[in-house]
Amino acid sequence: MPRARIVIDRDFTVGDVPRRLFGSFVEHMGRCVYTGIFEPGHPQADERGFRRDVLALVKEMGPTVVRYPGGNFVSGYLWEDGVGPVADRPRRLDGAWHTVETNAFGLHEFVDWAREADVEVMQAVNLGTRGVEEARALVEYSNHPGGTYWSDLRRRNGAEKPFDIRLWCLGNELDGPWQIGHKTAHEYGRLAQETAKAMRFVDRDLELVAVGSSNRQMPTFGSWEHTVLTHAYDEVDYISMHAYYQERDEDAASFLAEAVDMDAFIEGVVSTIDAVKAAGKHRKQVDISFDEWNVWYQEGLQTEDQPHLVARQWREHPRLIEDTYSVTDAVVVGTFLHSLLRHGDRVRIANQAQLVNVIAPIRSEENGPAWRQTIFWPFARIAHLARGRILRLAVDSAQIPTVKFGDVDAVDAAATWDEQTGEVALFLANRSLDEHAEVTLELRGLDVTDVKDAEVLTVPEGGDRHTANTEQAPESVGLVPLRAVGIDDGVLRATLPPVSWAVVRLGVARS
Repeated sequence: MPRARIVIDRDFTVGDVPRRLFGSFVEHMGRCVYTGIFEPGHPQADERGFRRDVLALVKEMGPTVVRYPGGNFVSGYLWEDGVGPVADRPRRLDGAWHTVETNAFGLHEFVDWAREADVEVMQAVNLGTRGVEEARALVEYSNHPGGTYWSDLRRRNGAEKPFDIRLWCLGNELDGPWQIGHKTAHEYGRLAQETAKAMRFVDRDLELVAVGSSNRQMPTFGSWEHTVLTHAYDEVDYISMHAYYQERDEDAASFLAEAVDMDAFIEGVVSTIDAVKAAGKHRKQVDISFDEWNVWYQEGLQTEDQPHLVARQWREHPRLIEDTYSVTDAVVVGTFLHSLLRHGDRVRIANQAQLVNVIAPIRSEENGPAWRQTIFWPFARIAHLARGRILRLAVDSAQIPTVKFGDVDAVDAAATWDEQTGEVALFLANRSLDEHAEVTLELRGLDVTDVKDAEVLTVPEGGDRHTANTEQAPESVGLVPLRAVGIDDGVLRATLPPVSWAVVRLGVARS
């Protein structure tokens, strides 16, 4: 049985828990918007067309900020198409996903939906086919009280008060040749710098995210971030990261260890940011917005819902990358959330991509039900319980061999401490495919009083690590009580099943 010893000291922390770390993403792609969050005529739709069943699951899941409207989609998007009377809005061809965009859902609808869902809006601007003037106008439309052309147009369109959007993305993945308006690092860096300046001339209290490299495998990775920040360091607050992972060649051991790659990716971008800061003698600190991350089966899933395989016909909201997630995927997603927490001093924003239907924790069917995928559960629990301070863990774990990463910890962990509630939340994953893992936790400076709750997601009885939640069996996988957990002489002991993710909520005596 693999064993892991974890030591926590209340005086050793990473920093505060950034509430924006638990973000999501809504793109005009596939069925994320249409028949996802928005479906007029659905039995569960309200008078605005918002699906109440999906909204209920979103609130249960607990995202704090949602990025919109893309993604690749935004690099060819005219935001003006999505405002004003719906009957007057134009239908457009979307080259990013080869679909017809009806524009029945736009900025006003999303802001209303975000308020209903109690999430902050993270708005992206088009720096692919558009530029400084269009971004500046969108800020004026969204945030200026009135008395100008764009702000008065918003008021005529039904929003008397400003939307007050604080968080903005300066484009999307513009180092990618697949991107509409693909640019070099110098081209984008200068455009981002000037766009940021113009946007802040309209509203100086904005937070701005520059586009980082599209992924760690890009030939531009590293040099792109350095060049962009050399131009725009003083004008931006964050630089973005994107990463998607999948199991390849039935190498489950390496897949379960992919958070090792995420850790290294984050630390590499931090090093680049800090190198630019030092070289430029900058005083401010630029941090990271990890605004796209998830498991995404881009290879090996030869079905028509893959974007590159879709028949060359223009369709409205076709099925695109509607991955069905397994127990294994959920455990991996849990470890990704651990990685984000471990780096919460520099990763201040993160967005799991996407929210509904498209590589998503929530699925829905047109005129049908909505349900939770397996990956819903780690996100929901961490978003709800990770409060206060991120604890810096000392982990001494048995090792598991992997082809991709060599030997890795069998047990992956993260923890937070909320002094106000007197609770420690401990998040654990057992990467072993076939063995239970025994975990002991010592807390220094924190007197544990009791185990308030303990839950685990693992292979259900009669299933295997590939078991998933489907429309026909929406509750096959979920969180169940973790029985093998207790406190002995102030030390927590827990036994984790193979391929599992667990959360333990501990009561701590207040000092």
